[in-house]
Parts: sequence; C-alpha cells; structure tokens
Amino acid sequence: MGNIPAYSAVLSSRAQKEISEAWNWYEDRQRGLGDRFLKEVITRIRKIEQTPERYPTRFKSYKETPVPVFPFLIIYRINKKGKLIQIVSVFHTSMHPKKKY
Repeated sequence: MGNIPAYSAVLSSRAQKEISEAWNWYEDRQRGLGDRFLKEVITRIRKIEQTPERYPTRFKSYKETPVPVFPFLIIYRINKKGKLIQIVSVFHTSMHPKKKY
C-alpha cells in the first residue's frame, strides 16, 4: 500500500501549457534539461498525491510547493470528496505574484 497514492492529480490546461513552455525553454538552453525539469515536476506531484495536506495553504484553498532545483511553484487545490488534486498552475517565481491564482 506504500506506493498507492491517496489522491489522483489532474492538471489544468494552464498548468499543462506552463509545463510545456518551461520544458521547451530548458531544452533550448541545454539538451536534457527540460527532461530533468519534467522529472522534478512529476516527482513533486507524486508527493502531493501521497500527502496533499503536507504543503501550506497560501491563498484561500490554494496550496503550493516549490519544484526542487527549478524556480517554479506547483499550485493546487484538494478535492477531498473526489480524492483529486487539481494542479492549477506550475508558476515561474519571476512572474508577478498576483498572476499565481
């Protein structure tokens, strides 16, 4: 039972677009760096699925956690009834904070 996630993550179209754009940007800089970014994002999402309450609530019902090594935050909401994690954004920290949510 250790590896079975408590919740399932669903990415918004915004989050999917942000991940894709970041992957392309990193791959343009250095081959394989985009894949490293993607691996870090996926690893963090898996941790969120295991223990979604672990990370702090920052605004209303939105929680966030940093992506290790990269300047991004994963912003999500928990749907306890549906056992879903709604990933609303993979937000670059250089952006204006008002654009997070």
